[in-house]
Amino acid sequence: MQVADLARSTFYYQRRAMQRTDKHGDIKAQICAIYTEHKGRYGYRRIAAALCNALAQPVNHKRVQRLMQQMGLRSLIRAKRRYRRPHGLSDVCVPNVLQRDFCATISAQKWVTDITEFNVKG
Repeated sequence: MQVADLARSTFYYQRRAMQRTDKHGDIKAQICAIYTEHKGRYGYRRIAAALCNALAQPVNHKRVQRLMQQMGLRSLIRAKRRYRRPHGLSDVCVPNVLQRDFCATISAQKWVTDITEFNVKG
């Protein structure tokens, strides 16, 4: 132990640690299976939920997150789509019929809404 400048106990501890099996090996295999089944779209929360449904005992989401980080698995982050108006169209060509006069003499005479963009996820 003089060559490596290590304590004797540290050497034997590390030698024994290298011989130990991975205690999270079965969970890691299931995480990889779920991750590849869903083409990398599932994050740690959804994988933890899927594991809780598959296993008899619950698995903490923090453990799943830590194991995914160790294995280098990251979920795909889809870019948000931006609204792109077709070329040649603009709001100038839409006539302003109401001229900001929103008062009506009878009910259901004037119906107005703004439908420029509906942001619906998925």
